[in-house]
Formats: sequence, structure tokens, C-alpha cells
Amino acid sequence: MSNNSSSPEGALSRAPVIGVQESLVTIDVGQVPVMKNEVGYILVGEERLKAEVLRVQGDSADMQVFEDTSGVKVGDEVELTGEMLSVTLGPGMLGQVFDGLQMPLTVLAESHGFFLPRGVEVNALDHAKKWKFQPTAAVGEKLVAGQSLGSVAEGPFEHKIMVPFDELEPVELTWIRAGNFTVDEPLARIERADGQLRELTMKQRWAVREPIPRALFSQHIAERLYPMEPITTTQRIIDTFLPIARGGTGCIPGPFGAGKTVLQSCIARHSTIDIVIIIACGERAGEVVETIKEYPETEDPRTGGSLMDRTIIVCNTSSMPVAARESSIYTGLTMAEYYRQMGYHVLCIADSTSRWAQAMRETSGRMEEIPGEEAFPAYLDSSIRNVYERAGLMRTSDGDIGSVTLIGTVSPAGGNFEEPVTQATLSTVKTFLGLSSERAYRRFYPAIDPLISWSRYLGQLEGWFNENMGQDWVAMVKELHELLFEGDSIYRMMQVTGEEGISLEDYVKWQKSVLLDMVFLQQDAFDEVDASMSRQRQAESFRFLKYLIDTTYDFTDRESARDFFTQVTSLYKNWNYSAPDTPAYQRYHQEIGALADKHKAFTESRSAERVARS
Repeated sequence: MSNNSSSPEGALSRAPVIGVQESLVTIDVGQVPVMKNEVGYILVGEERLKAEVLRVQGDSADMQVFEDTSGVKVGDEVELTGEMLSVTLGPGMLGQVFDGLQMPLTVLAESHGFFLPRGVEVNALDHAKKWKFQPTAAVGEKLVAGQSLGSVAEGPFEHKIMVPFDELEPVELTWIRAGNFTVDEPLARIERADGQLRELTMKQRWAVREPIPRALFSQHIAERLYPMEPITTTQRIIDTFLPIARGGTGCIPGPFGAGKTVLQSCIARHSTIDIVIIIACGERAGEVVETIKEYPETEDPRTGGSLMDRTIIVCNTSSMPVAARESSIYTGLTMAEYYRQMGYHVLCIADSTSRWAQAMRETSGRMEEIPGEEAFPAYLDSSIRNVYERAGLMRTSDGDIGSVTLIGTVSPAGGNFEEPVTQATLSTVKTFLGLSSERAYRRFYPAIDPLISWSRYLGQLEGWFNENMGQDWVAMVKELHELLFEGDSIYRMMQVTGEEGISLEDYVKWQKSVLLDMVFLQQDAFDEVDASMSRQRQAESFRFLKYLIDTTYDFTDRESARDFFTQVTSLYKNWNYSAPDTPAYQRYHQEIGALADKHKAFTESRSAERVARS
């Protein structure tokens, strides 16, 4: 259910506390109407502790408290608001750092210092700032939920002010005005079919656990589309071998130190998307602080300004209450859906879904639910699936195309990909970017292991690749991917028999697979040029590399082959570090080509050339 009202000014009803177990509080609802996911406030002296109803059983209800419950005792009163756990949607969200309940941390710090007292709530949006509203709809026009009334400028984007998503039937616009307004001031009025009037502001409320599109799909005013285009991350191994569709899903599991944070930062910065939402659900405080400090200082290659200008960070660190950690991912996804409804392409990175799942496990244990594998709740699979299903490509109420691409990072203990959270995620997502501690130890970054990683989008997006990258592109990608497996098999045999135990032909094939790994799959995130490679340059590099790999060489022994590939690797890396418009770019390309020609196998055509020259 949705609600366009502000935070409740008073309680609809009250109920007493009858049990307390850490962050889980049980209340006696008796004849009091209560619903699952309803918000309530536990009254402890002058403090109001926010909580959410998780379960209703007969005359009692279990609530998870989003704060420390010390001092809460049997007999304390709970105010039930009648509102689901919701966020406020409107202009002013971009560039903000929120907690899992959408409270801006900067405002909290300014108001209360860095040690926050319990029961503190602040507005999600700046209620004093005025926004210049320009109407696009006209009086008398029939509108539906999600359709634009007008817009305000928010950073580099046009922020659409839309008909509230909870309007279930078409409405008529009876009044609208232009000018500078706060998010609380009325700027339009609509009339429902039953004659009821409703004043609209720039903000609206929406329950975080209810996907916004569900209401729009039920009215047939929005349409889910089949993703047919990849996002460009500018990371060669992802864009070429492991593509992610725009509006698709992916996961990045990996052990500590494998480079998840750096990889997600590169994807966020360089991907062909409009808005970035980082959901830090349970990550270590130091890593979250690093992200918060890094993004405002990072230049946005898209706008030339700060990356933070088109970023929202939702953070609940491992040191924050568990309950708020669990809600943070839904808060971030709801904001992503909101911007998608405007026709923007949103990238949502959830880091880490493992700690989000652990929060669910903790709460489930306190509720004494029947546990599943490794004590995770039995509904772990469905919860993970429900989260990733909120990604997608859709046609909006205005006819625009928007998307939410969701990439979740997973932190399996000890790098064990067989644990329940990783397995449940893998059964849901369509791109798996598995990070390897072994590759990270060898300084192979990004440490995505191509032998265990996969993408189901390569075939799905074949039409786009054929049109934009060439008819032979997918076939070439599959061929070189297979070379990596063949090279690994040869390498394992060499570990047993030594180089002498394999043929020269197999040795050369292994060297070619190593060349592919060293110069194409690896990418220097800290080099100004190599950190980000456009699709055009990726295609040029890939086809050139394919030519080098397909060439038959005239090596007489392993040493000559090793020397050749060592030289080529060095020259190729220097080529990767060279900007296309520099003399070095052309020079390295020519040197690699000349070196390859020098060692080509002696063929009949070359023999004829040599005879002619003699």
C-alpha cells in the first residue's frame, strides 16, 4: 500500500509491549487493527523508537526495532501509525547519503553530532529549499499514475513531478501553477472519477517492500520490456566475455581482498547509465566511509562534474542496527524504481547481499522460525529472487524507456561459493562475475575468474552485438573463451609433467591463452587510459588480438615461443596504456604487427615471395 502523506503526526492506535528479545519486541494488539510491515513507535520516556511489524499471530504481533532496545520493558506503549515502512520520493535525493530508513546522515551529524541519540528522525528531503517547477500538463488533461505533471532541475537531470503512483484510475488535472516551491507546497490539483479532489506537491510516499511498477502494471499503464541492449562498463572482460544487459542482473561474489570495492567503483563511474545508487548493507564502516569520501572527489566522465552529483548512497554499516540493514536494500531499490519511472537508466549496486541475508537470519532466529541451510530462513531463496526481480527494463506511463540494472556483491566466507546466499543468488541472476583470491594474489585485476564466471546475456544480446560489433562477434568471443579453458587444461598438465611433457603446439596454445589473459582480461584501474576502454577500442583490440592468436608461427623451440610472447605482452600492455590520439598508440600497434609478421610460419606464399626477391 502507498500513502502520499508525510510522516504521521499522531498514532492511529496504541498497544502495550508484552515481550522483548534484543531487537524483537512483541506487542498485544487485541482488537487493534494491525498489518504486516506497518510502522510503529515504541515510547521509552521521551524517546520514540521506530519499529516495523514483521508478523501478526492472533492477538500479538512481532516488531523489529531499528534502534538499540535497552530500556524497553513490558508495559511500554507502542504507537501504530497505519503506514507501511515507506520512503519520501521527490527532488533533492541525488548527491545524498542516507541510512537504511532514508534519513540523511549529513543532516543527522549536523543536528546531533557524530554520536546519535536514540529516537531521532529527520526529513529525508530539504523542506526549506525551493525548486523551480515548470508544468508540462494542462488543466483538463486526463492523466494516469506515473505520468508527468512537469519538472524541476536536479543536478544534471530533469526531475519529473509525477501523478502519485497510488492513483488507481485516471484523474483529471483541475489546477496547476508554475513557480518556485518547496516540496511541501501544493502545485497542482487532480479530481478523481468519484469527484474527490487531491492536492499534489513535489513529493510522494511509497512503501519500500512494494515494487512501484506492480501498481502500474496492474493498470496496464506501464510495460515490462525484454532487455536487448548491454550496458557498457568499459571493463573489457565484462563487456566482451561477460556482458550485463541494461535492465539486467548480475552478482560479484568474492573473498576479502579480491577487489570487489574497486571493481564496483569502476563500473559505477564508467558505465553507460544515468544514475548510480550504492546500497552498502552491512559493509564494514571503513569501506563505507571510503566510498562516501571517494565519490564526491571523483570526476564524472559523463558530466565533467563530481560523480556524487548523480549518485545516491544508502548505507547501513555492520556497526549499525541489524534491522535497518535489512531494510536498506528495499529503500535503495524503491528510489531506483522512482527514477526509472522518469525514463532514466539506473545502476543499483548492493554491497553486500551476504550481510543483508545475515540480518534476515538473525531476525528469523529471534522469531524462532524453522531454519533452512546454515540457519538461514527457509524463505531465503524467495527473498533474494524478489529483490533481483525489481530490476528490469520498462516503458513508463509517459512512454519513455527506463531501466534498473542490479548488481549485488556477495561475500562468501572463505570464498566458498557453495554457501546458501551465493547459490540462491546464482540461481536468480544472469551474469556471474566470480572473483578469485588466487588471481588477486597474482595481481590479476579485475580478479574475475573467466573459467568459473558466465553470462546468459551473450546469446540474448546477440542481435545487438551483430548489429554493433559485427556478425562474427559472438562466435569470436566464444572461440577465445574456449581457448582460456584449453590453456588452463594444458597448464595443469604442465604442472604434472613439466614443459617437456607437452608438445610444442600445446605449449604455443597455452602461451596464446596467457597472452589473452594478460593483455585483455586484465585492466589497470589506476591508469588514466587503461581504466576505461570504449566499445570501439575494445573491438579494435579484440580483433587485433584474435589475429595474433589465429596466426601460425615458425617457432622451433619453447624458448623462442616464450621470448616472442613475452615481447608481445609487453608491447601490448604499453599499447593499452596509450591514448588513441598519441604517436605512441600507432607506434606500439605497428611494432606488435611487425613482430608477429617476423615470426609467421613459412608458407608457400611466403616462399614464392622469397624466391621472387632472390
